[in-house]
Amino acid sequence: MEAIVQVKGLRKTYRDTVAVDEVSFEVQEGEIFGMVGPNGAGKTTTIECLEGLRKPDRGTIRVLGVDPQTDSQTLRTITGIQLQQSNLPDRMKVWEALDLYSSFYPKVLDWNELLSLLGLMEKRNAVFAKLSGGQKQRLFIALALLPDPQLVFLDELTTGLDPQARHAIWELVRSVRARGKTVFLTTHFMEEAERLCDRVAILDHGRVVALDTPAALIHDLAAEESVIFSLDGGLSPLLEEALMVVGQLEIQGSQVTVRANGGRKVPLVSEVVMVLTEQRVIFRDLQTKQPNLEDVFLSLTGREIRE
Repeated sequence: MEAIVQVKGLRKTYRDTVAVDEVSFEVQEGEIFGMVGPNGAGKTTTIECLEGLRKPDRGTIRVLGVDPQTDSQTLRTITGIQLQQSNLPDRMKVWEALDLYSSFYPKVLDWNELLSLLGLMEKRNAVFAKLSGGQKQRLFIALALLPDPQLVFLDELTTGLDPQARHAIWELVRSVRARGKTVFLTTHFMEEAERLCDRVAILDHGRVVALDTPAALIHDLAAEESVIFSLDGGLSPLLEEALMVVGQLEIQGSQVTVRANGGRKVPLVSEVVMVLTEQRVIFRDLQTKQPNLEDVFLSLTGREIRE
């Protein structure tokens, strides 16, 4: 099956700054494809080149068979776009925004159905300024879905939202894919990409440093679980020696992290608890941590996510 998004050798610079550096990837029909990485990695520049909003210095781009640079008008009728920074007039009502945007396209969905789908029917007469952050994002998703697009672009969709609103938006994105749409999203939240995406491309300093399913990227990391707990009295030499037999130690104040060594037959948490019990150590806040997409990013780049 031919990819509906094809990018080869994409490069974009701003004077001396290389924003996107020889990026290549494909997006298959019906998937949620995520481009992830820290702020400044080149995600928004890449997605804006795909949307026809920014002209690349070089490279080949095809979106649904269309060149975004030469046929942007056609592209806007078959794709839906939610920009990283979107706004509407404060006094514009929800239904007025949908009615206005409907006039931009030759064919549109019934926006009353979109209001119901996105849980905005009760807010149809509310003005934009009175909407919460999550409600505004749902409205922008509705506007992106108006032309019944085959492909929906979502750029940093949940930035600035509280956890409850973020999870609600995730469910909406899944429902968009369930309607047969393809979703291309960018995010710097690794948990978001891991929860939502079928495949992810990790960008850093404008380059794709990894591209696969989240599960495959985590598996390839070959990392094992960690056990984290706190001690009020600190770590005695005897306890430190016993835990070092179990795994690798990291101590930050009262918090102790034990990372598993490879080839284990007994769960790490069982061994750690056994050592603590045998030495009659009082501990608290014990938890286990499985490797995730953020661990993959840290392994590939050697530094923390930039906010």
